[in-house]
Amino acid sequence: MIEENNTAVVIAPKEAITMKELLQEKSVPLSLPKVGDVMSGTVIEKARNRIYLDLNGFRTAVLYKTEIEASNNNFQDIKKGDGLTVKIIELENKDGYVEVSLTQASLDQAWEEVKNLKSSGEPVEVKITGANRGGLVSQLDGLDAFLPVSQLSSAHYPHVEGGDKEENLKLLKKFIGQMLTVKVLDYDQKNNKIILSEKAKVSKELETKLTTYALGDIIEGEISGLVDFGAFVTFNDIEGLIHISEIGWQLVEKPSEVLKIGEKIQAKIIDIGNDKVSLSLKALKPNPWDSVESKYKKGDVIMGTVVKFNPFGAFVKLDTEIQGLAHISEFKTYKDMTDAVELGKNYPFKVTMLEPKEYKLALQPAFEFKTSSIKDNPVQS
Repeated sequence: MIEENNTAVVIAPKEAITMKELLQEKSVPLSLPKVGDVMSGTVIEKARNRIYLDLNGFRTAVLYKTEIEASNNNFQDIKKGDGLTVKIIELENKDGYVEVSLTQASLDQAWEEVKNLKSSGEPVEVKITGANRGGLVSQLDGLDAFLPVSQLSSAHYPHVEGGDKEENLKLLKKFIGQMLTVKVLDYDQKNNKIILSEKAKVSKELETKLTTYALGDIIEGEISGLVDFGAFVTFNDIEGLIHISEIGWQLVEKPSEVLKIGEKIQAKIIDIGNDKVSLSLKALKPNPWDSVESKYKKGDVIMGTVVKFNPFGAFVKLDTEIQGLAHISEFKTYKDMTDAVELGKNYPFKVTMLEPKEYKLALQPAFEFKTSSIKDNPVQS
């Protein structure tokens, strides 16, 4: 017996259906419900802190107010005759009722929807609720979901030169509150993980747009982003990448020193695949190594500008397109090299090796300089 509004209400636990009754009742499934099953139930009575449901003719179930509120439902809004989807968590509690959960049923339904979205590849719209250095945070049917930076579309990818994490985070935070269309890339229900991808959603659109282009085509576009590894170019609502090695025939240290955001350029498509378009600027320019032997020969002594040091030696610029390498062994040690020459200054060098097909030109200092012992000055890496 329970009381509601000072009125005695008696809800007797419904006895389990007999096998004979089960076979006679077509509306009842042939397999009896068990713990973990999700079922539909109809509210048959409401008490002060619980409601009672008829589980499709199976038995009477009890659903507690605390459970209802935990599922973000309003207890006061539920009334007699309402239908609810619940999950069985106990076939018979101490009072003889089937105990059910609204929260767990909602979670099961949410994960089922995630599973369906993953298998169908259907796009879904989500609201971005947060951001961190790794990507964007959102929810999918009440479940936490993560959209990694690497899975953002090229239009939303943070093009920050130098890869500054704080600058990346500032750009990512601008998406908080916005709606993005994504696909479920992967999920792990056991560990409550859902990985989303915006890039996968646009892949079909990109694939359609790219059918009008082919390798070798020349496109006209605009520099839309500059990063350490190259430049992004937007053309016909497509974003391609010019890798730093494809910007020019000369050594490019920083793309921003050669290109500017908003600059209009022409580039050649050199690769299309995996939802990526690779472009080249240097492919539109004559290859200076084709005519290098008309300028330089082995044994020539020429003036060159030292433009970069690395553990292998010093890069020397001979003209606007050709650079050679004075190997570290020509100086004895890294310290000897940095003591002997300065960046940005001109020095005479002798050509010791020239291999145009390999884009190699080796140089030897054609001037005297002091060296120290290897023991005291090992090569720096």
